[in-house]
Amino acid sequence: MIEIIELASSMAPYLLLGFLLAGLMHAFIPKVLYSKYLGGNSFRAVFNAALLGIPLPLCSCGVLPTAMSLRKEGASKAATVSFLISTPQTGVDSIIATYSLMGLAFALLRPLIAFVTSLIGGLMVGWFVADNNSVIAQSTIPLEQKKTTFLHRVSDALHYAYIEMMQDIGKWLVVGLIVAGLITVFVPDSFFAIFADKPFLSMLLVLVFAIPMYLCATGSIPIAVALMLKGLSPGTALVLLIAGPAVNVASTLVISKVMGKRTLFIYLASIIVCSIFFGLGLDCFLPREWFTEHLSYIYNCHEQGLSYFNIGCFVLLLVLLCNAFIYKWRKSQSRHCQCNEDACGGALSQEEKSEFVVSGMRCNHCAANVKNALLKVDGVKSVDVTLSDGHVIVYGRVKKLDILKSVEDLGFDIVSRDGE
Repeated sequence: MIEIIELASSMAPYLLLGFLLAGLMHAFIPKVLYSKYLGGNSFRAVFNAALLGIPLPLCSCGVLPTAMSLRKEGASKAATVSFLISTPQTGVDSIIATYSLMGLAFALLRPLIAFVTSLIGGLMVGWFVADNNSVIAQSTIPLEQKKTTFLHRVSDALHYAYIEMMQDIGKWLVVGLIVAGLITVFVPDSFFAIFADKPFLSMLLVLVFAIPMYLCATGSIPIAVALMLKGLSPGTALVLLIAGPAVNVASTLVISKVMGKRTLFIYLASIIVCSIFFGLGLDCFLPREWFTEHLSYIYNCHEQGLSYFNIGCFVLLLVLLCNAFIYKWRKSQSRHCQCNEDACGGALSQEEKSEFVVSGMRCNHCAANVKNALLKVDGVKSVDVTLSDGHVIVYGRVKKLDILKSVEDLGFDIVSRDGE
């Protein structure tokens, strides 16, 4: 337990700062920028998609509906794949957290390699996959064009940072810390000795476990640190940091369904090949001390004890996490109550109300993308989405096929409708 607390306390100040910066980006950067420059198979579109994805704090499930929305608004397959590869690997929060536990070298290399990998994957898709998307990206996000005051945006930034993001990432961060603690306590130091002179074999082993799992960019950091403390090479840790957040079972299914098997093959191949290539390159050509020196600092902190500042940040982070999950639980309970008539435009007849369950939503980004997509359907007056159980209520006279298409275009499935 003490190992988990020490890891969390070391990360806490940087996590709090990273969440705040992510919230400020969400509140102050217009979302239309993410769909305006991604049309076509040109190098510029792929470059823009990779560059836009690097700082965004989206996990590997939250990036899926966002990318599918961009695709629907006119982004090419090449740009969409580039965005899908670069975004979940990094994020302003995970970059800062990487620096806190793994040092400056990892913090600089991680986004750089994510950028290069996404460029390669996007360009390969542009060269070898036909794209018949003729939609021109438009600035059609009316909900985000409302004028708001500076204080309102600050409030929105804080809510996004310390409520929504903590709901989405918090669980996986805790899981990552627990796994790291279990590795530190129960895995003997000699366990990975057989891989000391076999880095390629250790990277393949990491890929086997990392690719199907769901790992967020921040939650993978303590696991990578724990593996390095047990003797695995920095290059192997880099493979985990690249492939773990970028790929999981859900992402492979959605990409295959929406963009085809050839696109999926290139997507997976670019991530696997680039992660091993850069991992081996790191081990062979860069000084090991660049990547292990910070681990010595963490070990010394373990011997000397934690500062009051780190402990205070850890307590604050714990309080904010608890508050976020309590808020989520209360919101889930209130959603099951009857809808407020004012919010729904007055009392609605049964014929104007459609209820169904959407499978695959895992975070607030998923729920927000489903809601925004349904609000664009002709005849829809209001939409209520409950993330916890996937329950969606659409108010207004609308065709069921239009609802089905809007949801499936994002990569989700409707598993039941109107209680069926």
